[in-house]
Amino acid sequence: MNVEKEIERQLSILKRGVEDLISEEELRKKIKKSIETGKPLKVKFGIDPTGNSIHIGHAVPIRKLKQFQDLGHTVQFLIGTYTAKIGDPTGKSETRKVLSDDEINENIKGYLEQVGKILDIDKTEIRYNGEWLSKLTMEEILNLTSQFTVSQMISREDFSKRLKENKPVSLVEFMYPILQGYDSVALECDVELGATEQKFNLLRGRDLQKYFNQEQQVCMMMPILEGTDGVNKMSKSLNNYIGITEAPNDMFGKVMSISDELMINYYEMATEIPLEDIRKMEEDIKSGVLHPMEAKKRLGEEIVKLYHNEESAKAARDYFEKMFSKKDIPDDIPEIKVEENEMAVIDLIFEKIKFGKSKSEARRLIKGNGFRINGEVFNDINGTIKMMDGMILKAGKKKIVKIIK
Repeated sequence: MNVEKEIERQLSILKRGVEDLISEEELRKKIKKSIETGKPLKVKFGIDPTGNSIHIGHAVPIRKLKQFQDLGHTVQFLIGTYTAKIGDPTGKSETRKVLSDDEINENIKGYLEQVGKILDIDKTEIRYNGEWLSKLTMEEILNLTSQFTVSQMISREDFSKRLKENKPVSLVEFMYPILQGYDSVALECDVELGATEQKFNLLRGRDLQKYFNQEQQVCMMMPILEGTDGVNKMSKSLNNYIGITEAPNDMFGKVMSISDELMINYYEMATEIPLEDIRKMEEDIKSGVLHPMEAKKRLGEEIVKLYHNEESAKAARDYFEKMFSKKDIPDDIPEIKVEENEMAVIDLIFEKIKFGKSKSEARRLIKGNGFRINGEVFNDINGTIKMMDGMILKAGKKKIVKIIK
């Protein structure tokens, strides 16, 4: 093997989509040592089980983890069973809610099932930081805290912002980056991955590894993926997310709702399309050779394919094109937000979207084949309808609405 060529090959794969790397030269040396000794790098990514679902924004660093795994390195998927009880407020304006053990255990189940869609779980080290953090003595904890200063902690952007706004920052929150840093010591990791907002915490791992006479980890940070609204960080609470377990049609439909400007960013961060192909696509769009809608449909297919399969991706595209190919569907469709997951068709027509003045009128509409869902006639007056984001409901030529979840 040509060592230098292999180093460059690995770097070219691993640097894609990375916004900040501390440092490339250190990573180069670590890869070289790994090749020469045959010892894989230990690559850590941690996630606190504060929820039970993963969206494609969460998947950005996990997919980077998969690249390391495919290159033969050891992946350490760390679940913060202990730090979840503290709560890292990174990117938040207030202290995070403390979770119970039952909530944490339930969330872990959901995470592991979904992570298996990206990583080879059989080749992944699943670790829980409660294994070592819960065993620290008071003397050991005080020793860790002695390595950092208050001024260093309040330099973290979210802490300093809250203090300027006279919002409380608890002392226990200062412990979070220290404990996350100690995770790197406990795992003796070579590389830690995270989003750009995690930079402060990742660097604390380097500090503590140096204190414990370990070789310092490389910090690799990916940008935060914007949500489908193109404004805020992708978040379930903001309803601007694309979940990796969503049905293919729902996933494809959400991709199609993003702006043309955001599309290229999604291509780079959420797909495996080669960068040279993405650059060519950009040029073709600018020159008019490729219509943005066609590029976005391909993006939808690529994302669905990653989390389902190629057949589902093609079917989702066909479904979308069938649904929106009707010329009588206007661009400015009225939208109605629904909380329900399922509704009886009569209640939907009469109470929610108000296509009928009475339930009797709603029944006549259905029986007369006058009610359509995504272009398809629905004529079962006793039926129930699964509410999906973006579905089009229509009665006659003039009554039409889009459902928003």
